Amino acid sequence: MKELDTKDRDILGILSKEARIPLKTLAGRIGLSRSATSERVAALEKSGVIRGYRADIGQMDSNLVSAFLMVTLVSTPSMGVLDQLARYSEVRRVSSVTGQLDLMVEVEVPSIDRLNTLRDIIATHPSVQDLTTLIVLRRDIERLE
Repeated sequence: MKELDTKDRDILGILSKEARIPLKTLAGRIGLSRSATSERVAALEKSGVIRGYRADIGQMDSNLVSAFLMVTLVSTPSMGVLDQLARYSEVRRVSSVTGQLDLMVEVEVPSIDRLNTLRDIIATHPSVQDLTTLIVLRRDIERLE
């Protein structure tokens, strides 16, 4: 892949904020012809710099409570805990991490009561040594890939 130049970086900057911008408008904003802009965008896609276009959708239900459950296991791996977590639709993401923790579990629940119930279910699994809950107050920056 060739080195990205200023025009490529301008294209990426604009597309990261306005993925649906018309090619003609994009070309005008970066100061290139439509065909030159189209070739650059195609090259960025082909090289994997642009991996896709998507809608960045905010939290659709403002009544949801988001939280991270930081889990320490008795021993790793614990497929039983992962199987249990997979059963709950409120579990959005589970990541195995390094350090003192073993799992970061991101959940979205309709209420604090449901968060407590889900937390208690997970905490009482025989493979769970410790569980700490962090409630998300707001998302200041969120990028989807």
